[in-house]
Amino acid sequence: MTHDNEGGGEGLDGLIVPPLSRRGFVMTSLISGFTLAVTPVEAQVIHTDDTGIEAGEVRIPAADGPMPGYRAVPEGAGPFPLVLVIEEIFGVHEYIKDICRRLAKAGYCAVAPELYARQGDLSQMTDPKLIIRDVISKTPDAQWIGDLDATVAWATSAAKGDPARLGVMGWCRGGRAAWLYDAHRRDLKAAVAWYGPLGGDATDIQPRSAGSVAGQLNAPLLGLYGGADTGIPVATAEAARDAAKAAGKPVELVVYPDAPHGFHADYRPSYRKEAAEDGWRRALAFLKANGVG
Repeated sequence: MTHDNEGGGEGLDGLIVPPLSRRGFVMTSLISGFTLAVTPVEAQVIHTDDTGIEAGEVRIPAADGPMPGYRAVPEGAGPFPLVLVIEEIFGVHEYIKDICRRLAKAGYCAVAPELYARQGDLSQMTDPKLIIRDVISKTPDAQWIGDLDATVAWATSAAKGDPARLGVMGWCRGGRAAWLYDAHRRDLKAAVAWYGPLGGDATDIQPRSAGSVAGQLNAPLLGLYGGADTGIPVATAEAARDAAKAAGKPVELVVYPDAPHGFHADYRPSYRKEAAEDGWRRALAFLKANGVG
C-alpha cells in the first residue's frame, strides 16, 4: 500500500503514515557545502572530482512533489548497478555528495535523496539535538521507505540505474535505514550499514528498530561498526548478527576496535583513516560479491 493519501493511514509494511503536509517540501534544494551542525570542517576532508562521471543535484518525483537529491553516475550509456546512498542526520551535504561521486568512480549509479526534506530545513540547523528532536524523530519510517522506492523507480527510468543490481548503503541514522530497507525490499541484492543504531524506543511512526528486523532481511548485509562507539555497544550489533543468522539471513559484522562513531566521516574529528579506508574496500567488495557490480 502506498503512502500518498492526504488523510494519512496505513502505509508501506503496515507502518502508520500521518497526513502529508499541504505545504509539501520544506527543503526544495540541497545543502550547499557542509552541514552547519559540525564546525569547523576538518582539514583531511576528501574531495572527489567529476572527471569521467556525471554528477549533480536532481529532482526525484515523489508522492507529493519533487524531492531534492544528488546523483552521480559514470559517463556512458549504462545501465549501471544502482546504489541508494542514505544520509546521516545532517542531510545530503558535501560529504554525502562526495560519497556518491566515489561510488560513480567505482562504476555505480549512486543516488542520495533528501529524505528529511518535508520535516525541516537542515541547511539552516546547527544543533544536532534539535535536528534529532524536530526532524529525525518526526519523519515516519514509511515515508522515507516510500521515497527510496520512488528513487529506485526514477533512477531506473531517468538516471541509467539498473534495478536488477540494486544495493543500499547508509551512515549513522542511514545505517539504521539500511537494515530496515533490507527488510522491506525483496529485490535488494546487498546492504551496507555504517555504524547504524540498532535499538531505540518505538513510536507510532517509527515502530521498529534495526535490530528487531534482523531476522527479516531480504539481502545479505554488511555491518561496519566501531568498538569505541559509545552510543552503539558492540554487543547490540553482535546480537543483531546472531538473530539474523538464526533466521538464515547472511549478515557479516566487522568491528574496528579503536574506532568511534562516525569513523568514516572525513569532515569530522571522529574520522579514522585506516578504518574508513578498510571499510570502504570491504563495502565495495561486498556489493560486487552479492550482485551489485
